[in-house]
Amino acid sequence: MARTPGQAARRDPDWEGVRLHVVSGKGGTGKTTLAAALALALAADGGRVLLIEVEGRQGIAEQFGIAALPYEERRIASVSRTQLGLPAGEDGPGEVLALAIDTEQALLEYLEMFYKLGRAGKALQKVGFVDFATTIAPGVRDVLLTGKACEAARRKGPDGRRRYDAVVMDAPPTGRITRFLNVNSEVAGLARIGPIHTQAQAVMRVLRSPETAVHLVTLLEEMPVQETVDGIAELHEAKLPVGGVMVNMVRPPVLDAAAVAAVDGDHREDVALALGEAGLGGRSRKAETVRAAVEPLLDPLLEQAREHAERVELEREQRADLQQLRLPTYELPLLGEGVDLGGLYRLAGELKRQGAA
Repeated sequence: MARTPGQAARRDPDWEGVRLHVVSGKGGTGKTTLAAALALALAADGGRVLLIEVEGRQGIAEQFGIAALPYEERRIASVSRTQLGLPAGEDGPGEVLALAIDTEQALLEYLEMFYKLGRAGKALQKVGFVDFATTIAPGVRDVLLTGKACEAARRKGPDGRRRYDAVVMDAPPTGRITRFLNVNSEVAGLARIGPIHTQAQAVMRVLRSPETAVHLVTLLEEMPVQETVDGIAELHEAKLPVGGVMVNMVRPPVLDAAAVAAVDGDHREDVALALGEAGLGGRSRKAETVRAAVEPLLDPLLEQAREHAERVELEREQRADLQQLRLPTYELPLLGEGVDLGGLYRLAGELKRQGAA
């Protein structure tokens, strides 16, 4: 079900019960930004949310304007509903923690957890085995990354309750998200017994469960929308749980529908008259004087109107393609000033209002 800004009054979350939110998208669509915004939105009702980065770009640190994240879970934000421009709720502020997964450290952690290597693991690191395993051995890196995210989603504290209300993963781009998430299924088939097989099966149980949702970020442009459509088809084929579609950087309409529909006609006289009535011809009432003053403006204005009409039509076609997916769809505005921390909270508020959290 597509949700447009005009339908944003609904506040019931679409993903009740989901604990692992995987956010992917074509490069340049702003998936890291929206992963961070989703984490803030999920925490705003007093929750505890972990935001995980797996690509080693330190994009989360950049979004929040903080130093590079180490390989440890670190608190990066406190957030309340009022900070997102929403009415105050019954719960107090929530918090967002972040983790930038270091593949080398994750492998050492894995070796210690399942093989109790301890110092021997450190020795392997010194002779270069860890670097070999994570860059040469097929799938090892992705197994570690997905395994760490699933472990965080399942982790319980001393009181038996889940450590995190939700985990948000800033995942690889759409083109490789299915292979990235499905790698444990391949590993489980290759290693038919032992801890590797057991771990891979446990990860796939989480990734294919109702507690996981894979959300895709797109723009209202042909290539990102087509990649989103293809990515969702691949996720369905792999039996991975598809979440919603986040349409980022949506620009507000400049002309109404009637103006867009009429833009192909000959409107030079109408535009010239309107400019004159707006006072652009100076104080003179002579038609010739007014026309001479506004003439240089006519062609640029009409060309901009045509370009805008073309964009509106293209976006209409892309929206129609996304609606065919029959998935919850959220539209986030283009922030002309760029996405600073204030902009990030604004996007989080939009996601919350539209039911994504």
